[in-house]
Amino acid sequence: MKQSKMLIPTLRDVPADADIKSHQLLLRAGFIRQNASGVYSFLPLGKKALQKVELIVREEMDAIGGSELLMPALQPAELWQETGRWFNFGPELMRLRDRHDREFALGATHEEVITSLVRDEVSSYKKLPLILYQIQTKFRDEKRPRFGLLRGREFIMKDAYSFHASKDSLDEVYEDMVTAYSNIFRRCGLNFRSVIADSGAMGGKDTHEFMVLSDVGEDTIAFSDVSSFAANIEMAPVLTKYEKSVETLDNLEKIETINQKTIDEISSFLNIAPEKCLKSLLFKIDDEKYVLVIVRGDHEVNDIKVKNLLGAKVVELATPEETLAILNCEIGSIGPIGLEKNIEIIADHAVELVVNGVCGANQSNYHYTGVNVERDFKVSQFADLRFIQEGDPSPDGEGTIVFAKGIEVGHVFKLGTFYSESMKATYLDENGKSQPMIMGCYGIGVSRTLASVVEQHHDDKGIVWPVAITPYHVHLIPINMKTEEQKELADKIYDQLQNDSISVLYDDRQERPGVKFADSDLLGFPIRVTVGKRAAEGIVELKLRKSGDVEEVHVDNLTAIIKEKLNNY
Repeated sequence: MKQSKMLIPTLRDVPADADIKSHQLLLRAGFIRQNASGVYSFLPLGKKALQKVELIVREEMDAIGGSELLMPALQPAELWQETGRWFNFGPELMRLRDRHDREFALGATHEEVITSLVRDEVSSYKKLPLILYQIQTKFRDEKRPRFGLLRGREFIMKDAYSFHASKDSLDEVYEDMVTAYSNIFRRCGLNFRSVIADSGAMGGKDTHEFMVLSDVGEDTIAFSDVSSFAANIEMAPVLTKYEKSVETLDNLEKIETINQKTIDEISSFLNIAPEKCLKSLLFKIDDEKYVLVIVRGDHEVNDIKVKNLLGAKVVELATPEETLAILNCEIGSIGPIGLEKNIEIIADHAVELVVNGVCGANQSNYHYTGVNVERDFKVSQFADLRFIQEGDPSPDGEGTIVFAKGIEVGHVFKLGTFYSESMKATYLDENGKSQPMIMGCYGIGVSRTLASVVEQHHDDKGIVWPVAITPYHVHLIPINMKTEEQKELADKIYDQLQNDSISVLYDDRQERPGVKFADSDLLGFPIRVTVGKRAAEGIVELKLRKSGDVEEVHVDNLTAIIKEKLNNY
């Protein structure tokens, strides 16, 4: 393609509202333009890169037996009402009414639509398993869109759904999906981890996220420093073995602690280690009851673990007003001693081994010292209720835990029968008996993957595209289009590369060399071929964008050398 014919509006300056590198560079290189907050147009180069990612996704999905379809973005409210998600999905779901006052949603996800389709078209076990996928625009009314393509209100996603007659079949496809996803992100040139995750509002139990390692990631990954173990910090189990002190038990004593509320304040005020403190938090469970959760002072309560232990749908901290009404104290003075019997107490395993600890007295400005579990208060159950910490043993027994930030680019779920039972998607088994279909759900943020690649592949001059998803393999730049020898040789190379199926962007603009080279570095294609002062000899300069290596090449050898460089890039 000739650059003079394309819309590539490069920018010299960094846009003021672009906080991260991928957002800055995709804007500066003319790949995207913002139309509204969290809404972007993909310009020609952005569209070409996006299509490269989509091609990889399609190849890997087709390889495991997936069939592509396309479902509507406009979804009837009745389908969402069948599963109850119309009422509890939240404000992120974009809702609207047509001229007949019928309610619709713009597709944030497609579980209801795909389940209704398969429910109406598949009735026998002979048609199962079935894997269907699409690549389509999704809509979510994000409260605070940011980071360009990483958190938008409109984005491109691949979502796949599988339907099964047995859990074994689901397990098999799930593993195929995990492998396919790993292949996709590896082919895109990403440094990523497959991590154990929480299913959240999607339902289901077994689930993995695919996280691209990046300092701008909004999730924290806990992974072993020597093994393949990785999990979202919310889901990483803690297997630390604690030792109980053999010190003599002190008497329980209530002391005044005016304006000492946090663990650090209490620890300093009483001159004790934070691990001697008991941190008590009051949680509201499904708007039905309150539970007191206790962890050691140097640990943090993991509300996801609390939710899973109690089998709850929603777990949230009690407000200061609720805490005052129920316990008659401020949040900084909560403790487990003398609680009313209707408030269940659960505690992390580490709490069981605290001797002569300190806790709130359920009275503002007072704490207890000499606190000992069982003697001074009863716990209904001990469990793993805290966040894992760096330096903890890896849950797989190999190495220790380290943290990294990650961008979620993919998520796979074993949904089970939640949607099929809600929507009566059944099949007849070998005995003619009706059974609910067992489902899996598998998503990839395609536009988010593109941005993640730029986050990991750039330098101070611009983007450095991996070969697999670069819009063009070669950037062909004649120094001066007015020089006949340069123009003729550039035209010859352009035709030659296209005939050999090497994609090339031909910078035929009447611009200064400095402008052309700056744009070329910004756009970031793997190879730059410069036609300059030795054009009459058939000699050009070949430069690798990633390494900066430069060599002079005769035009007769150019195609072979370019193919070799691309293979080894």
